[in-house]
Amino acid sequence: MSHPQSYELLLIPDHSRTRTGAPGRPIRSAVVAATGDTGASGYPRYAGEGMEADIDPETRTVEAVLIDGDELDPGMSVQVAEGMRPAG
Repeated sequence: MSHPQSYELLLIPDHSRTRTGAPGRPIRSAVVAATGDTGASGYPRYAGEGMEADIDPETRTVEAVLIDGDELDPGMSVQVAEGMRPAG
């Protein structure tokens, strides 16, 4: 099975959700490229611009993530942007 070679990830503060439940505006984005490795979650690993993530290519769900080498802070989430942007 072929996996996408890159994704754009968005770091979003959960606490800024609106009354409609929509997430707040991203405070950071990064284009991550496939590393060729599989993460501890069992999904392909992607890295770039200070973010490392295991991403399920079928659902585009971020299953595990590090931001600048640290775990995600409480109150924050990371998601794949609607349109993928190629790396490079």
